[in-house]
Amino acid sequence: MYRKGHLGVSMLVFAPIGYALVGVGSPILAAITGGVMIWFAMLPDVDHRLPLIEHRGPTHSLLFAALIGGIGWAIGLIAERVVALSFDLGLGDGFGLPEIGFAIGALTVIAHLIGDTLTPAGVNYLWPLSKRTFSVSLARADNRLANSGLFGLGILVTTGWVGMALGAF
Repeated sequence: MYRKGHLGVSMLVFAPIGYALVGVGSPILAAITGGVMIWFAMLPDVDHRLPLIEHRGPTHSLLFAALIGGIGWAIGLIAERVVALSFDLGLGDGFGLPEIGFAIGALTVIAHLIGDTLTPAGVNYLWPLSKRTFSVSLARADNRLANSGLFGLGILVTTGWVGMALGAF
């Protein structure tokens, strides 16, 4: 997928999460989560700029999702302890900003991987444990219709859930 397609997939993955966060009274956290997922939608493609890293290698794996989730966890811990920031999601004491940060980081990467799974080249989710790629071969990464369609669908679904959350529909 190209940028438009990845942005669309990120919006689609975020939609139920954003709606749920608004539903439990955390619209600010929903906005932060959506913003991070959109801003970093292309993060796994950093491998294009790293000469020793093959494309759709380490940065396109669940291990990378966990690494980025770990960075999100650390940011959440700093926000919670240093800035004294908190969100009550009604999930109990074991679910604070570090866990939210992990989820946001990991989901951002996973959304990208889902987009690339739609292409014939697929994704090696289990790198470095396996060389097997997973693909549904729906469309080539450079397919303009697929990329624009995913982007449009992401916009449509986002507009829908935001409208529902605000009581407009």
